[in-house]
Amino acid sequence: MSTEPIAKKSNLNNDLFIPSGVTFVGTINVPGLAQINGDITGEITCKELDVGPQGNIKGKVHAQSIEVHGQLENDINCTGLVKIHNTGKVSGKLTYSEIDIERGGQFVGVMSSTKS
Repeated sequence: MSTEPIAKKSNLNNDLFIPSGVTFVGTINVPGLAQINGDITGEITCKELDVGPQGNIKGKVHAQSIEVHGQLENDINCTGLVKIHNTGKVSGKLTYSEIDIERGGQFVGVMSSTKS
């Protein structure tokens, strides 16, 4: 039996993890990190978004930083860095401050930088 306080076992960062095989339709607001490996249709607002290799998001996304290993499509707004890894595919309208696309990573659509 663990002597660690129950509060320490809980998620104090207000993060969210959606594993592969899980489907969600609706609106998600996450104060911290959202790690998505399942299928999401709707709107996500979070501080950090990590789309895993099996992750598939269709909808509006608002985040400070985004890493894409899976698929992300529709209307994406990132106030910081968007990193599309070699297995990642982003499509739609992307607004970003900084972008990094690894060799093999894909982007299809319209992108605009918030930097002047």
